[in-house]
Parts: sequence; C-alpha cells; structure tokens
Amino acid sequence: MVVGIGLIGGSLAKAAKQRGLCQQVVGIARRQQTCDDALKLGVVDRASTCLGEIAAELGAGDIIFISVPTLAVEASLKEIAAAVSPEVTITDGASVKGSVLEAARAVYGELPPQLVPGHPIAGAEKSGVAASNAELYINHRVILTPTESSAAEHISRVRELWQGVGAEVVEMDVAEHDEVLAATSHLPHAIAYSLVDTLAHDSENENIFRYAAGGFRDFTRIASSDPVMWHDIMRANKDSILSAIDLFSANLERLRNAIEKQDSDHLLGVFTRAKAARDHFTTLLAQRAYTQAMQEQNDSIIDYHLSPGGSVTGRLRVPGDKSISHRSIMLGSLAEGITEVEGFLEGEDALATLQAFRDMGVVIEGPDEGRVRIHGVGLHGLQAPPGKLYVGNSGTSMRLLSGILAGQRFATEMSGDVSLNKRPMNRVAIPLRDMNAEVETAAEGRPPMQINPSEGLKAIHYDMPMASAQVKSCVLLAGLYADGETSVTEPAPTRDHTERMLRGFGYEVKREGDRISLCGGGKLRACNIEVPADISSATFFMVAAAIAPGSDVSLEHVGMNPTRIGVINILRAMGADLSLSNEREVGGEPVADVRVRYAPLKGIHFPEDQVPLAIDEFPALFIAAACAEGESLLTGAEELRVKESDRIQVMADGLIALGVDAVPTADGIVIQGKGSAEGSAPVFGSADIECHHDHRIAMSFSVAALRASGEIIVRDAATVSTSFPSFVELANTSGISLEVKSR
Repeated sequence: MVVGIGLIGGSLAKAAKQRGLCQQVVGIARRQQTCDDALKLGVVDRASTCLGEIAAELGAGDIIFISVPTLAVEASLKEIAAAVSPEVTITDGASVKGSVLEAARAVYGELPPQLVPGHPIAGAEKSGVAASNAELYINHRVILTPTESSAAEHISRVRELWQGVGAEVVEMDVAEHDEVLAATSHLPHAIAYSLVDTLAHDSENENIFRYAAGGFRDFTRIASSDPVMWHDIMRANKDSILSAIDLFSANLERLRNAIEKQDSDHLLGVFTRAKAARDHFTTLLAQRAYTQAMQEQNDSIIDYHLSPGGSVTGRLRVPGDKSISHRSIMLGSLAEGITEVEGFLEGEDALATLQAFRDMGVVIEGPDEGRVRIHGVGLHGLQAPPGKLYVGNSGTSMRLLSGILAGQRFATEMSGDVSLNKRPMNRVAIPLRDMNAEVETAAEGRPPMQINPSEGLKAIHYDMPMASAQVKSCVLLAGLYADGETSVTEPAPTRDHTERMLRGFGYEVKREGDRISLCGGGKLRACNIEVPADISSATFFMVAAAIAPGSDVSLEHVGMNPTRIGVINILRAMGADLSLSNEREVGGEPVADVRVRYAPLKGIHFPEDQVPLAIDEFPALFIAAACAEGESLLTGAEELRVKESDRIQVMADGLIALGVDAVPTADGIVIQGKGSAEGSAPVFGSADIECHHDHRIAMSFSVAALRASGEIIVRDAATVSTSFPSFVELANTSGISLEVKSR
C-alpha cells in the first residue's frame, strides 16, 4: 500500500507492479481524481481515498510505504496505527528522518518494531502521479535508517522491496542522515530557490532568464521541485539546515572578500578544492556520509580473472614512484613558494595525501596527467582541517603525516579504510611521544590516530628497533618542528627519499654511517620535482619477464635509488637476464631503463642485507622463487607480517593453493621452486586467491598466471588502484590475459 501517489510513491508502486514484486499494489490519495489517474496510468491495481479502510485489510507480510509531505507523516501514521497489526511493515520516503521518529513516538508512544524509516535518493523536475516512472530507482541509492527497535524481519522486507525495483540500499544513523542531507540536498535546494527568487525580482529578469547559460539552468533545475514538500523539509530539518546555511554563508562571505581584495591564493584555493571534490564526488560522499561498515558492504567487489600462459614483451612506462609522490606533496606544502611536480602518481594512496593537505588549507593545482602545482604555506602555515583526515589504505600517509601533525598548533584525527585500521601505529606513536607529542591510538596502537597540540616538541635520538623508512621519516619530519637536533639510527639501510628530498628543498640533513640527523627551526624552499617510475610497480613486469619463456620487456625511467634496488640485486642473484641502460640522475634521484629477458631462475637464500631494500617487492619475488629451480629461503623479513596484510602468510596460502610447497616462518618463508633449467612446464595450478585487500598480493598472483595450467581468479582486487591505477591496461598490453569482473 502506497500512501501518496505522487512521483516518489507512484514510481515505487508502478515498479513493484510491473516487476511482480507483490500480489497487489494499492494506492491511497487525498483526491479521487488522483486515484482515477493512477488506475488509468497503470500505476496501481486499486486506488482509494480511504486510508483506514484499506489499511484494515492488511496482514503479515504486507508493506505500507508512506510518501506524503514530511509534516503530514504523523496524520497518516494515526490512521495506520488504528487499523493495522504489528505484523504489517511500515516504511516511508520522507527526506527528514528525525521528524518521522517524532511523529511515530507521538502516535505510538514509542518506536514500533514494524517501522523502518527510509529515504530514496531520487527525483525529477515533474511531480504528481503522471510523473510516475517505473525505472526511477534503478541504480539509485535508498537510505534506510532503522531504529534500535526496528525488527530484523521488517528491515529485511523493506530492503528486498527496494532492491527489487533496482535500487542500491544502504543504512545510516538517523541523526547522521539528517545532517548529511541538510548539507548535500536541503542546502542546495534552499540556495536554488533563493537564487531564482532573487533574480525573479530583478527588473531585468527577462533578459537574465533568456540568456541564462547551461550552468544556471542545471543548477536551478531543482527549484522546479514540489514547493510544499520543500516547505515541510525546511521546517522539519530546521536545525541541521540552519547549520549548513550558516557554514555556507560564512564561506560565501570569505569568497566575496577575496574577490573584492583580489586575493588570488584564496580564490585559487576555493576553486581547485571544489573541482577536486566534485571530480571525486562519489568517493568523498562515501567517505564522509556513510559508516565504514556500509562502505565495505556496498562497494562493488572487483575480481581479476587470468587466463593461463603467455609471455610479456614491449616497452612500458609504469606510473610514478609512490613514495616520492607522497613526499613531494608533503614537503611542497610545507615549503615557501610554488613547487612544480611532474610524473605524480595519480593512485588512491598518493591522492589521499594530496587531499589531506588540501583539507589543511594548501592550494594544490592538479593533478593533470601527472602534473601538480603546490602553493606552499611554510612549516607553520597549515590550518586545522574541517574534520577527520581520511587516508584510505595509505600507511605511508598516516605514518609520515603523524610526524608533521605532531608539530602543529591544532588537533587532528586520522583514520583509514578497513585494511589500514588494522595496521600498527605504535611504531610511530612511541617515538613521537618521546618527543613530547600527544598521540592517542585505538586498542593495540591501531588507527584512528588522534594528535593533539603539545607544549612544543623536543629533539631526541631514536634507535629504531626495526628497519622502517616510514618510522625514520616520521621522526625526521617531526624533527623539523623540534628544538635542537633530532637523529635516528637505523639497524639496516632503508629507502632515503625523505632525506634526499629534504636536501632538494634546501634543508640540511646529515648522515654519518647509520645515523641520520637534522636540526629544527629551518625553512623549506620550493623546487621542481620529476618523479621517476616506481620500481615497486616495475617489479611485477620484471618478474613476469623473468619467469615466462619468450619474454622481453623494457621498463623506462625507473627509479634506481640505492635504498630501493634490492629487487634488482635479488633477481640477478637468481639468474635473471636483467640489464640497465640510460642511467642518469633526475632531481636528485638516479633513474635507468631496465630490460629483462626470460632466463631459467635458481632458488637462493635471499641475502638479509637486501631485505630492507626490497621489502615491498617480496610478494612478486615469491612468484619468481616458485618458478625457480631449487629451494628459496627468506629470513629477517618479519616486517612483511605487518604490511597491508600479513604478506608472508597470505602469499604462502596462495602458493599452496596453486600447488607450490611453501612454508611460512616467523620472519620469512621457505619455497620449493618447481622450475627447471630444461623446460617451461606450468608451475602453478588453478585456484581462487584471496588477496585480503592487499594490492601487491593481487598483482603478484596476476603475474603467476603466465606459468599456470589453468585460470587463476584473484578475489577483491580493487585496492590495486591505490598504487598502480593502470596495472590492468599495461598487463593486457604486455601480454598478460587479465579480465576484470565485478560482483
């Protein structure tokens, strides 16, 4: 039964009727003419103006959908409550959920278990029963806001109804719903109505409307919606809408002042931030509007289906180095002047860092085909972000940012996705606390991280318990704000991008053996940065060529930082045919072209001094070890257990599933290679592989398909975009047969 057969109610009724989702669809309207029109148009099977009479006919399994103006919901509930049993499911489509709960309490004295409030996010310029559209809800979201009293069977029934008409169903807390909708729907409508009303009173309004461009027409289209409905919404959601209007008014006043004073930086900041937010609107909405649990439940799942066999050939340019891309944004933002970046990696992780600094008031133009222009604010120019800093899956963002944020005069909370929120942050929290920073974490040192202003950071010397470039960088970045000399000693060499880039920005960093130090209180000066291709991304194609007969791949402009070339040294030790050419230095970072041709590999004991230099590349190297002749042994790599996943265990599980003898140990793995010097027989079988939200696991097993006897399916591989957004395209271009499927 649909109470109110306008656009929203009529569209649901028509869709349910056409799709056969129920035995009968009954419409309720105030006017008999509406009932007659609904029947004539085939919107409902029956129609009536007597709500109470029809409601009395309903029983277990039936659903009532209330689609009347927000402030009229209480009157409908009174008639329904007097007529129906608790077995009848009641839901609604009101845009304000708080007022629906108030109406329910007024009628029932409590929130009844049969009530499941909801809100379809769909609409059209036209209204009324004649506008009913059976396809209105296809691929549109419907937000359910069940209360603690809502019974599971009623929630399930409402969810099935909406899914049956093609909608995507999500859940949200009532208060959060009303706050979010006030900002994203109610405020835009208020602005559109006000703008049209303002211009309509202008003496030149005829020409204003006659010559209005498409932007004006598109924006003000929503002012054609039902005035009564929006009158009710503005009254029902008053507090949240007023807060949104006040925030918008304050920002509009700042924009007005910037225009008046010709404040170029402010104007550019507003427009670049707005463009970036609009370009990533869906992602931003999901991060800020819906709970994390609902994001995981409703995001589509991406699987890789890989056909067996083949070889890889050609000249490839993999995306820019992720580590350098992160640091270019961070140090460029803290520098004085404008920093130009070429080759920036436009993956989710690096974009998370970029967005974090935009949220802290830094004007950043781009990225545009790898080009970024950063208007630095200086070491002390960051501003408090408007809310939490969400860094997605990026451990680098969170750990390095924590060092910078420890020196700020404002409090900040950082959170991440489901994978990042399981990763340990005590390794940076402990030395930061030693520096007098106020850092709070969740249980067991995991995110979210809360960093509060301190009375001032003090310089320390920190003997790192593990070899970690992220921990080293965090301490050094915090040292920029500390009084005196901050130093770290690393137990083994780790990537030194932070030190190199600090020097590139004119900041003195000293290195004496395994001790790195800097003094606080200096300045960073803007510079130009050219980001080399990421050796971690290049590794997948190096390994692919090394294991697949007939392969010959050249990878251009790959970063050859001495602290990152462990994978080069290890592959050569395994017998790979790997050569470097066109070696040069760009922006303080060595680069070269890498050529790899197939050659039989042999198993080795991975040298422990190379482990920190190849820590991110080991998932791919495990694939190479499985294709080698003889045993390969890794030790001293306990760091792999606390990456995006436990990479030792996850890789071992996948190798075993594919028929390879792999035994994980506390700090490494033992792999019995199945390759031989004579032949090129398949090494791997066929299996479904779970990558546990880990992009490197997903790409490593994609490469394994080249030496498989059957199809390999890599489940839940969407996180590949965090580091290598063009992986699928390059894989297929080079000769890996990879098909992406959603589920």
